Amino acid sequence: MSATQEPQTPEAEHQENKLRDEIALLGGMLGDTVRDIAGEDAYDAVEELRRLAWDRRSDKPEAEKRMREFVAGLDIDRLRVATRAFTVFLDLANLAEDRQRVRVLRERDRAAYPDSRSESIDQAVDRLQAVGKTAAELQPVLDAMQIELVFTAHPTEAKRRSVRSKLRRMRQLLGELDGDQLPGERRDTLLLMRAELAKLWRTSFIRPWRPSVMQEVQRGLSIKPVLWEVLPRIMRELRKVLEEDYPGDGLEAKPCLRFGSWIGGDRDGHPGVTADITEQTFQWLRDAAIDLHRKECQRALDSLSLSEQRTDPPSGLVERIAAATERWEEVEKLVAELPPKELCRRWLRVIRWRLQQTDSVNLGDPLPSGAYGSSPELAEDVAALCETVANAPGGELLAGEVLGWLDRIEAFGFHLARLDVRQDGRRYREVLNELLKQTKLSDDPASLDEAGRQKVLLDSIDLPIRLSPRGLSELGQDTLRMFDLLHRVVDSFGPEAIGGHVISMTKTPSDVLTVLWLWRQTGDGREDHVHLLPVIPLFETIEDLQGAAGILQGMFDAAPYREHLRKQGDRQTAMLGYSDSTKDGGYLSACWSLFQAQKELYALASAEGVKLTFFHGRGGSLGRGGGPTSRSVASLPSGTFHGSLRLTEQGEVMADLYDDPRIAHRHLEQLLWSCLLAAGNPPELPSDERTAIMRRMADEALGAYRELIEQPDFVQFFSAATPINEISDLPIGSRPAKRKSGGGLGGLDDLRAIPWVFSWTQCRALLPAWYGLGSGVAAVLEEEGVREKLQQMYQDWPFFRATMDNAELALAKADLDIAAEYGWLTEDREMFDRYADLIGPEYRRSREAILTITQSEHLLEKTEWLRESIRVRNRYIDPLNLIQVELLRRLREVPPEDEARTEELRHVARLSINGLAAGMRTSG
Repeated sequence: MSATQEPQTPEAEHQENKLRDEIALLGGMLGDTVRDIAGEDAYDAVEELRRLAWDRRSDKPEAEKRMREFVAGLDIDRLRVATRAFTVFLDLANLAEDRQRVRVLRERDRAAYPDSRSESIDQAVDRLQAVGKTAAELQPVLDAMQIELVFTAHPTEAKRRSVRSKLRRMRQLLGELDGDQLPGERRDTLLLMRAELAKLWRTSFIRPWRPSVMQEVQRGLSIKPVLWEVLPRIMRELRKVLEEDYPGDGLEAKPCLRFGSWIGGDRDGHPGVTADITEQTFQWLRDAAIDLHRKECQRALDSLSLSEQRTDPPSGLVERIAAATERWEEVEKLVAELPPKELCRRWLRVIRWRLQQTDSVNLGDPLPSGAYGSSPELAEDVAALCETVANAPGGELLAGEVLGWLDRIEAFGFHLARLDVRQDGRRYREVLNELLKQTKLSDDPASLDEAGRQKVLLDSIDLPIRLSPRGLSELGQDTLRMFDLLHRVVDSFGPEAIGGHVISMTKTPSDVLTVLWLWRQTGDGREDHVHLLPVIPLFETIEDLQGAAGILQGMFDAAPYREHLRKQGDRQTAMLGYSDSTKDGGYLSACWSLFQAQKELYALASAEGVKLTFFHGRGGSLGRGGGPTSRSVASLPSGTFHGSLRLTEQGEVMADLYDDPRIAHRHLEQLLWSCLLAAGNPPELPSDERTAIMRRMADEALGAYRELIEQPDFVQFFSAATPINEISDLPIGSRPAKRKSGGGLGGLDDLRAIPWVFSWTQCRALLPAWYGLGSGVAAVLEEEGVREKLQQMYQDWPFFRATMDNAELALAKADLDIAAEYGWLTEDREMFDRYADLIGPEYRRSREAILTITQSEHLLEKTEWLRESIRVRNRYIDPLNLIQVELLRRLREVPPEDEARTEELRHVARLSINGLAAGMRTSG
């Protein structure tokens, strides 16, 4: 169940029958497919399991026992068929729900017209005007608006592209059924749908091996056509409402959406991301961007068949074309093929030729004759075209097409998405130790304390030191190659191709100074490069968040770093880790630590005259900072956001939000809506009293959470009571599940937050998204007047409301009875009872806390559509859980020497993981 799905409105209720009809149609087709391919007996088994799941959710006596026994009695072939059947059904239900969401959006637009619809760009500007925001006050907000969505390759997308392509085709065919088809055409469409279902059924849902990093680059950025399509529409809507609400004030809006990527640059714990891979990624991104610009140019050539009657249009295209033909001999022939009066097309021929020349540039190559040196050069040429079109008769109707291309040039440049490089700060400490020894700057660098480490770095940062890869470890050699690559990228592709250098697990100022030192010492005399690399500390654990302000102060106190920032316009980005902070300290403690860290970091930066941008490392799941992005932006601490931020988009979220242009548009307009309001009309700061209440609750929640995960045998329990080991082996991403190599789970510290959350989601506990909240609230609830204060905080404090709403959704989706089935896999009654006595009561405390704060009788009482959707969906998820438990039980009973049996069971277990990810609409 997607947390970002739109609620139904009264205007759209008549569409409910359409959703039911579609699900019934798809379910019937699936049943026929199972009969045809797997056989009648297999179909009967699936239907019996579906009936038992229905009985279980209807609280019929003994239903759960009968369901468990039925699953236990199925052979491996029946388990495989049942798993595939429920998985495909859930995928089809997701498809139908996404279509319903689009229908609701369209109905809402229709009903709201001519007023603006809820959470739209129009509504945001309308509200700002209504509260008295003048054009002079709004322009700085628009100028500062820079929202960068950074796509990451974290392995949470469990579905293969081949499966997605067939579901996408099914969606297209359903759309054709919506049209005015003749009976014969409808019959043919239904037959095509049956054919796609048959292909889907016979397609392997499990990748045979992990994708390569470059496959992830291509797969992750396969959403580029949707982004290319949607971005100009977003900008048109913004400019339109600015002109309507502030007519004649001349408000200007440049593209405020940018895109970045970690895919191919994130080497944190990933041995497959080498300097060579990162170089290929930079080249791929550039080639993809220029290819899109070439196609845009060709579309304009086909479209703008305008004959210019004036000999000298305002943009001076005649002179520009003449200068181009004189400068480049090849261009003269291309231009001569077109009529002299078709100036737009003649100029587009020049642009197309120059883009072809640019397309042949590889990293390190000299620019060939005519190639664009940078995307602003292309923008200048396209702007001249736009001016000509706009000033021609009917130009207002035609210029939008070219203006959309200008917006794309501004947003995508020649890099498509700015590539970040990320590395664990601990790895750089190892490399620096090697280099300090090699250069004789320190005989024993490992023994240096923080002050000593900073002194060595600052004293030597400008010395002409020659760093050599000779004698270094493999990590050290690749680090030098990577920094050399970044310098070559700046030389060939420009600094705009690089997003920044993210340092995960930043613990000290010297972690940041180390990166600056490496950048300067690998510059090879490139003085103009010295201040071109943004360095981004990432604060992840509770301890790091609490000490983040001290680390930032230490960075600012270092003169070379402060000069580095001055040359970057006094701009600093700080990244906040939602995933690891939650794994480290639990949900409520992490939420509050992140909130407080932002306030402290922003206050410090402001005092130093530095403009601070926060980079929010949010995941798709509720246990990793997930939930609606617009809700997250609205809950940022007042005064810390003035329009500039970065956000990660991860895993299954990318496909859910960007596969369909209409859903992508809705996501981006909601994001811009929340950013405009948060920057233009920020909420009030919480009072000292509210801050004290939150601090107490967070401290109590942290204690409860640490009590759970610090049990001596917690890792043993986690390994037995969740499918973590099977998830770690899934070939769904190139990245290992742990930062450090080695067999077994080891400790939690080096386990990535994604498989941690993925495992708890699969077993339906969703523990990272709520555990500790109940204890935190209970600690303050009995004090006089606190109950009413918490209820009021929920009503008028966006941060507190978002925190409670996300936890409420997680609690509603959790099912501790199902989780207990996994718990019994421990085969240790004492262990099971002990953890049940911790988790069960905390769930009940958390549930009661939410009901008290929201003044409700049931979870999700105020969003009945969502509660009903979860209830219906559970009937199809429950069987997959019990199948997975049975498969895990059998896997753990198979003798190690029976490899064939192990592999057979493991394959179906992986299928069940895919199915549950589809059913929960989230993984990690």
